[in-house]
Amino acid sequence: MNPDDYFEVIAADLDRFAEAPDNVLLEIVTADGACMWLVATDEEPEWTGDDLTDREAAARICEGCTVRRQCLELEFRTAGDETVGVWGALSEEDRRAAYAAWRARRRGGRSS
Repeated sequence: MNPDDYFEVIAADLDRFAEAPDNVLLEIVTADGACMWLVATDEEPEWTGDDLTDREAAARICEGCTVRRQCLELEFRTAGDETVGVWGALSEEDRRAAYAAWRARRRGGRSS
């Protein structure tokens, strides 16, 4: 799959959250996000201290998370492409590419 197609697929998948209020998305992500254990506990993951790339950290933190897409939708709405770190299991570079596709869809550039 061409990378642009991949990011378009991600953006299209987020369409199902287009009408969800920000506060609902925030509640879902903070209640169910796999990353929230980093905030809620004092435990460090086994791999802490490993020299990980952004993509590797995203894969480890978000693996199996059930709210990755809600997380990404919320981040796109609140910060756009100006964020750092891992959101929705995407690295910064991948997230910026997906954001461009998401923004185009929300501005009416959706394909049927």
